[in-house]
Amino acid sequence: MSLNAADSNFADMLRPLLPNDTLRDADRKYLEESRGRFHRESALLALPRSVEEVAIIVKACASERVGLVPYGGGTGLVGGQVIPDGPRPLVLSLERMNMIRSVSAASGVIVAEAGCILADVQAASEAVDRLFPLSLAAQGSAQIGGNLSTNAGGLNVLRYGSARDLCLGLEAVLPNGEIWRGLSPLRKNNTGYDIKNLLIGSEGTLGVITAASLRLFSQPVAHETAMLAVPSVEAALALLSLAQTHFGETISAFELIARESLNFLQASLPDIRLPFSELPDWLVLIELGLPKSMAGQDCLTRMLQEALEGEIVLDGMIAMSAKQRDEFWAVRENIPAANRVVGSISSHDVSIPIERIPAFIDEGQAVVADIGPFRVNCFGHLGDGNLHFNVFPPAGGRKSDYRDLQAKIQHAVHDLVHHYGGSFSAEHGVGRLKTDDLKRYSEPVKYDTMHAVKTLLDPLGIMNPGAVFSAG
Repeated sequence: MSLNAADSNFADMLRPLLPNDTLRDADRKYLEESRGRFHRESALLALPRSVEEVAIIVKACASERVGLVPYGGGTGLVGGQVIPDGPRPLVLSLERMNMIRSVSAASGVIVAEAGCILADVQAASEAVDRLFPLSLAAQGSAQIGGNLSTNAGGLNVLRYGSARDLCLGLEAVLPNGEIWRGLSPLRKNNTGYDIKNLLIGSEGTLGVITAASLRLFSQPVAHETAMLAVPSVEAALALLSLAQTHFGETISAFELIARESLNFLQASLPDIRLPFSELPDWLVLIELGLPKSMAGQDCLTRMLQEALEGEIVLDGMIAMSAKQRDEFWAVRENIPAANRVVGSISSHDVSIPIERIPAFIDEGQAVVADIGPFRVNCFGHLGDGNLHFNVFPPAGGRKSDYRDLQAKIQHAVHDLVHHYGGSFSAEHGVGRLKTDDLKRYSEPVKYDTMHAVKTLLDPLGIMNPGAVFSAG
């Protein structure tokens, strides 16, 4: 169904219904995504302060068939926040809806508006001695509404789950402009279809999330962190199994780092201190978040000794101070920055059944080598099966020299992911970048059912048009 432009006539119709400073022409930051792959020349920007104002805006868009793009922190990597083509849209930014409405240590619930920065939600939780465990590289700018709309993952999924697992209830505006006030703090609420989980991960295509009730956890009393050199990915999986036997649910993170990651860091970010002078083929970063009963027991020391004796670890360093722990994490957290300096030809956010990861990595490297003399940097959240399998030009080459091979590389990698029973999008969503992949790799029943839900809830097609499903 064709859409109309958010032109001056539409703005003049909508403006009297809202406070004076709510509407304006969009600044450049709302018109480009972070990697520069999607951009447009202009859009109407709306900056509401309440769910009622959001409802007025959505009703107006429905009445006039104007496309609406919900905008969070703008940190998404799949183009979900920018419509590059078509009639001038309305960009709906919730940055002014940034209140912490309530926080309770006793109930373990924080209610945050969608425009709250993730780091601010973490800080508000820490102020009552509780933990909100969602942790991302972009947590200083990513917003809770965007985290939920993409079902963000991050570093602590192994222990706490993704954004969906951390959400108890939502407030949202549906495509017809009606407000759903579902901010329930209940852990058990078995009353029919789960509208909350339908909206989470829908990338703004089924409604606008305006607030959320989120789960809080007890703060770990102590952290134990180690960087361990392993001889192979198979050994890393054996180490994961050993760690789970020793520590159970206290494992907060279990990260896999390839030697290529260390090479890139050494060349591009020399201020990052690497833990070993001789770079190993594979590193594991493991962190435990320990309760009071386990604090101070040198848990990692005993496991490391067993792993060394079993030859699944070649060498290891356990953080002896908060400074050293931060240095270990700086290695992991700066890999994406080093990647950007080098410049990837094709990046892949994939998940693979954990036991099949070694075979996938071996075959993936071979598939890429058949296309060209490229470097593969494979790293990620091994504990939950999420890998970043990124392909770079050979040393001395530029990604622009291989732009014509990007689609071939992506298809080859994603075909292999599908063959291994994995997902082409582990934590970044579909957006506009991966709509063809969704259709290519989804079972027809799933795809058709998703499309039917979209058509039922958003029959006019105004909600983030072109995201998840290709426009038209």
